[in-house]
Amino acid sequence: MKLALISDLHANREAFSAVLDHARINGAQEFALLGDLVGYGGDPAWVVDQVRELVSQGAIAVMGNHDSAIVTGPLPSMRDDARDAILWTRAQLDAAQLDFLAGLPMHHERDDCLFVHANAFDPAGYEYIQGRLEAMRSLHATHCRYTFCGHMHDPRLYHLSGTGKAGEFVPSPGVDIPLLPNRQWLVIPGSCGQPRDGNPAACYALFDMATGLLSFQRVPYDVDAAAARVRQSGLNAAVAERLAQRLLLGE
Repeated sequence: MKLALISDLHANREAFSAVLDHARINGAQEFALLGDLVGYGGDPAWVVDQVRELVSQGAIAVMGNHDSAIVTGPLPSMRDDARDAILWTRAQLDAAQLDFLAGLPMHHERDDCLFVHANAFDPAGYEYIQGRLEAMRSLHATHCRYTFCGHMHDPRLYHLSGTGKAGEFVPSPGVDIPLLPNRQWLVIPGSCGQPRDGNPAACYALFDMATGLLSFQRVPYDVDAAAARVRQSGLNAAVAERLAQRLLLGE
């Protein structure tokens, strides 16, 4: 059974559509949405509805910091553009869509897998896994063999051996990586809706639960159309232009 791991969609309809199509073509049978469904992008209602439909079919979805901010209000730590996007996004969603976001769990466990947006040691604190130190802290905080999380928009892979030896890896797209059963693993698939490594192509990962093979994927999509949706969204023009440029540049 292949599981598609998709995180940080950020209301990007074009990117999410392309990733769903790519995942299904490549054999994905189940989906895990690792938070930040909304924020920044121009199609929050469409993205939330698509995730709701996937969840009704058995998909896993967890809450991200932008999803939480839609429900409770922008966090004090949020930058001005993110804050403006949150306030605009909330006005685009109806009561049922807001209720869905409010009901998302902070984490989900299934079959020796932990699904969480930011980390395992403090899911509601949304601390970033910026390197090996935070990754090991997260792995030590869970008994699960596999942790799948987002929040960091760049793809990364970390592992912890039974003897306490830690490792990290910057993956190459499309390469199968065997996740050896004698280690714990932390997988960050990267951002579907707003990659930040200079490459605008959407990120996600595929995990074959039967074989233990993981592959990180990059999916080109119509980034010009996604940027145009942001520009036409009704957001403050200066904010919209900055957010559109970030999509185009992969920042």
